[in-house]
Amino acid sequence: MSFSDAKRYYVERRIAERMVATAALSFASYFARLRMDLDGEVEHFVNAFTVNETYFYREDHQLRCLTTNLLAERVAAKGPSAAIRIWSVPCSTGEEPYSIAIWLLENWPLVDRHEIEIVASDIDTAVLEKAREGLFGKRALMRLPTEIVANYFTPEGPDAWRILADLRESVRFTQVNIVKPEQTRPNGRFDVVFCRNVLIYFDDASRRIAAENLYENLERHRPIAQTLDSTSNLAAQERMRHLAASPRLIVPGHDPAVFARFHAAAEGVVKVE
Repeated sequence: MSFSDAKRYYVERRIAERMVATAALSFASYFARLRMDLDGEVEHFVNAFTVNETYFYREDHQLRCLTTNLLAERVAAKGPSAAIRIWSVPCSTGEEPYSIAIWLLENWPLVDRHEIEIVASDIDTAVLEKAREGLFGKRALMRLPTEIVANYFTPEGPDAWRILADLRESVRFTQVNIVKPEQTRPNGRFDVVFCRNVLIYFDDASRRIAAENLYENLERHRPIAQTLDSTSNLAAQERMRHLAASPRLIVPGHDPAVFARFHAAAEGVVKVE
């Protein structure tokens, strides 16, 4: 992750919180603890810096794109009864992958004809545990129609709802750092990848690595149009061209204007805002 000077307060606050949590008397003693990874401090440190702003049906125009365009393309390429694999990364506390599952059940007429696997990944182990539990507050459900909440959730206490067990079991959660190919590759190839609201937190080098790793996890059933990247080696150029032109990588604001900026960004560094 990369933070500008304007975010210095955020970094200092998170470090201070970890120092209090570990009873560190000084930054030097905390840094030594972090370097030695005492009691799994590296994982706690990473979890402290992740941003987990999310809710159900966020940017639902992207979900409409999934069922009106992308899945039709994938079925045409793979066959009428082929399995469909969808990856939500980062998935935070689960609102996105569960939204995908609900949206497919509600809006894709072919949902019963295909075996659909949804994999949801995040670097933050704490949010992954919350996602598996499937318990959500009122704010997380604020965009959902009342009938959707009634059909797919059960109330548990005041202002708390748990998603149905069948839906929880339909999503497989994994811990992944998307800048590490040894962590992304084991998840296999996907027909559609949702990667939203994370690349903006990376520096340019990490953003490029993450984008290339995501491309490597996309199924290949037909050629993908190419654009030019003049700043990396030839192998990386081809991966970036394919990635930027891929209609199967969902990026923030999947509408013509924003998607055009994504294509244009591939001329140098993939930078999605």
